[in-house]
Amino acid sequence: MYPPIETIQYFLIVLSGIIVGFTLGLIGGGGSILAIPLLIYLVGYDHPHLVIGTTALAVGVNAYLNLIPHAREGHTDFRTGVKFTIPGLIGVLTGAQLSLITPGRELLFMFAILMLVISALLFKKSGSSNEKEKKTRRSGNAIKLTVSGLLVGFAAGYFGIGGGFLIVPALIYSAGLGIVEAIGTSLVAVGSFGVLTAFRYSISGDLNLVISGLFIVGGIFGGWGGARLSSMINRRTLTRIFSLVIAAVAFYMIFRTATNL
Repeated sequence: MYPPIETIQYFLIVLSGIIVGFTLGLIGGGGSILAIPLLIYLVGYDHPHLVIGTTALAVGVNAYLNLIPHAREGHTDFRTGVKFTIPGLIGVLTGAQLSLITPGRELLFMFAILMLVISALLFKKSGSSNEKEKKTRRSGNAIKLTVSGLLVGFAAGYFGIGGGFLIVPALIYSAGLGIVEAIGTSLVAVGSFGVLTAFRYSISGDLNLVISGLFIVGGIFGGWGGARLSSMINRRTLTRIFSLVIAAVAFYMIFRTATNL
């Protein structure tokens, strides 16, 4: 049985959601990776498995909400999204099951390592000056989609992340989608992976609907503010700064977990 949430923690949960949503709105991805360390180190809810299951639900719901405007703009290839998502759900269940039997501190340590990888990828991406929209598409094949879906789904289920930073390049590589359509299509998988991960964790009692709800509310307001500001600031510079923030948080997590393993 987990301890009750204190009054100040309610405020900090909403604040964490605002930070994540703001980051997502500002740079268009990667912000969800901060959800877990924010709930553990800022909110002080130091229960890794509960935090992973709870943030997975918040990430999944937010992804479905963000899918609506992308679909209206015609940026979502639902057929490809479903083909990628179905095998990915098998990976999600496998990853979540393995995660639940992994000790919490060791799980956080590995999550910090993943954060360093993401930080490096974001920094590298920010240095690329050529992000042209691909017009040649429909060149993907079922094997690539299936394998990519399985691998990304496993990572999403194991770490409780949306995995959009992995799904977008996987769709570009395996389905031949352009960057804009890959982003819109990725939300089909991100939402499904997050909700299924949360469901599996809920079976083990590792899900707090109140925290998820507050996080989602904060994320909506933060995302709105970040989206409005994104057009006023150089996104490449922001992405580089954010990648360094992720690295700093990762090193802090490694220090904290290494001294408590």
